[in-house]
Amino acid sequence: MKAFVFPGQGAQYPGMGKDLYENSAEAKALFDKANEILGFNITNIMFEGSVDDLKQTKVTQPAIFLHSVLLAKTLKDFSPDMVAGHSLGEFSALVANGVLSFEDGLTLVSKRAMAMQKACEIEPSTMAAIVGLDDEVVEEVCSSIEEVVVPANYNCPGQLVISGSMAGIDKVCEILTEKGAKRALKLVVGGAFHSPLMEPAREELAAAIESTVFSNPVCPVYQNVNAKPVTDPDTVKKNLIAQLTAPVRWTQTVQNMIADGATSFTEIGPGKVLQGLVKKVDRAMETSGVNSFEG
Repeated sequence: MKAFVFPGQGAQYPGMGKDLYENSAEAKALFDKANEILGFNITNIMFEGSVDDLKQTKVTQPAIFLHSVLLAKTLKDFSPDMVAGHSLGEFSALVANGVLSFEDGLTLVSKRAMAMQKACEIEPSTMAAIVGLDDEVVEEVCSSIEEVVVPANYNCPGQLVISGSMAGIDKVCEILTEKGAKRALKLVVGGAFHSPLMEPAREELAAAIESTVFSNPVCPVYQNVNAKPVTDPDTVKKNLIAQLTAPVRWTQTVQNMIADGATSFTEIGPGKVLQGLVKKVDRAMETSGVNSFEG
């Protein structure tokens, strides 16, 4: 069974998607439509902008979404048996498997980016990658301190990203280093994604998601919040709303997809991060990536 997975924030790079625009009439038309929907020329920033230009919140998330979705749309053989996306990538997965239209998916991604940016400005917060400890050890330390710090991304065995207040992250990193973490590294991010500090963004995005039409998918989507296959549109909605303040259970998602019969994983979109994470869950699994126009 073929699993297709879609990357999240951080995979962007200058020039992304330009080959799609130049070689596919369908992609060009959708890029042009994206400029209209967003109200600014995202194609210029994607194709000609710098690394810093692409780091703008209003640009990063739509850019990765566009790259991933348009690659899927222009692939000759896109016939997934199951899909999943890491954080932002879940929106790409939902367009790719027919739950959301392209227009609605992009609109929600844009609203999500803006809502997250606003939430980040309310309280200074950050994230940190913890490498080399069991999940249970990290969870226990996070819950033992007064400040808000929670597990945010269960990326693969031995790699867990935590999210929370500045002081809380510093404190937890110090304790986990003493407990033998190989690395406790603060990330260069705008705020505490997938934590209770994203509640203002969750509330704002919930209203937009509730008023959007979600259709029956062509195949199950394994959602971040529970790592389980979902086909019911109302359940997809509920889980997508919960996603902003809940952890991304990527390790468990990959494990469940393999247990349910996945024989190969194809990452669609910029970067190779998810292929690496799949290999860390199961070294024998076949992985590949599509990050440029294949014609």
